[in-house]
Amino acid sequence: MNKQPLPYGLKLHEIGFLILLAIAYYHTDVKFRGSPLPLPLFSAALVGGVAVLAGRCREEFFQLPNKLFFFGLLGAWVALFLAWGNSTLGYVHSSSLFAWLFDIYTATAADAEHGLMIPFIVLALLWWKRQRLLARPATLWWPGVFLVAGALFLHVVAYAVQIPSLSAVAFFAGIYALTGLAWGWHWLKESLFPYFLLGFCVPVGGLLDGFTFKLRLLVSWTVEHLAHLGLAPDLIREGTQLFDAQRTFSYEVAAACSGIRSLMALLALMIVYGFMAMKSPWRRTVMVLAALPLAVLGNIARLCVTVGVAETFGQEAGKAVETKFGFVTFTVAFGSAYLLARWLEKNEAAATAKEQAIGS
Repeated sequence: MNKQPLPYGLKLHEIGFLILLAIAYYHTDVKFRGSPLPLPLFSAALVGGVAVLAGRCREEFFQLPNKLFFFGLLGAWVALFLAWGNSTLGYVHSSSLFAWLFDIYTATAADAEHGLMIPFIVLALLWWKRQRLLARPATLWWPGVFLVAGALFLHVVAYAVQIPSLSAVAFFAGIYALTGLAWGWHWLKESLFPYFLLGFCVPVGGLLDGFTFKLRLLVSWTVEHLAHLGLAPDLIREGTQLFDAQRTFSYEVAAACSGIRSLMALLALMIVYGFMAMKSPWRRTVMVLAALPLAVLGNIARLCVTVGVAETFGQEAGKAVETKFGFVTFTVAFGSAYLLARWLEKNEAAATAKEQAIGS
């Protein structure tokens, strides 16, 4: 009896990985904070992702030399940051850099949830670039030792001055350096874009607070003027807070509001899509630069909907929209990003066709 193929060409172990990944993401919810289970689950999902990548690239994986050399060094590199990765021992009483990072990613007010998605996006991009990575023979590249040493020195400094985010930079830079040491300069050059995205896994903490505060002011100012056009003519603004005329109900563009919060995730998505779907540097640049205004636009839309509902159906309805309709932000932002991407793709296709017509 012939076996029926699984949907989308998936294999049983890949379905198992997707189930594990879903369970791991489910356990990153705030209600599981403090539980010992979420981090091991997520770590298992990440290891499973590497195994699935190796299985999907079976032919390329067998061609790859120095696998034992690379994975042995990678294991030692991970063990270093597991045992001596975090020297702060503050809110996260663990010497593991990964425990510190995971606590940041799953915190409700850290705005760093996208750090949980980026490693899997990088694995998918490595699969996408698998043929280009092996377009030239992969060989040992001994100058990579200096790159690894540089990453190690950076971690030693970060550990000494107690800056775990800098240790995270050293960890990701070290992995990139190890691939160059094991597989050569060509590998480093072709894998630069996927590994560059790992930078989004580095928590920025309060470094962007001044910038995001200005964005919040911009959003509140814009919503105020839009409301005065007829949506809520008596709306009052004080800083990032918006009040009705009786000051009985307020709408605040909070630091963790979903529009500003989604900026880094949207930026990462725009970078990935721009580099995968477009060849023109200026079109890629447009996609990247559009992330900021689209995130702001999404938040403006959410607040306008909140104000409109509160003015029409009362404060309780407005509060419900404010707390439960964050998807409005993502719908507007990602929908606008999709339309922009489609327009740029058509523009690029038309330009390519024109060039081919002129050349013929």
